[in-house]
Amino acid sequence: MPLIPRWRYMTPQARQQTRRVAIGAGILVLVILLKLPLPWVLLAGAGWWLWGQLQR
Repeated sequence: MPLIPRWRYMTPQARQQTRRVAIGAGILVLVILLKLPLPWVLLAGAGWWLWGQLQR
């Protein structure tokens, strides 16, 4: 059973938003589990944001 049963019926914007939320939640779980220092998390987030901006 798929986690998102109506994935094929979602608009591209809804798919993008779902992916972003899932990636953000995954990163948050990793930060909590690995107990990474906040500066490293902020640096990684800034790098991810910059990479996304350069892809446009």
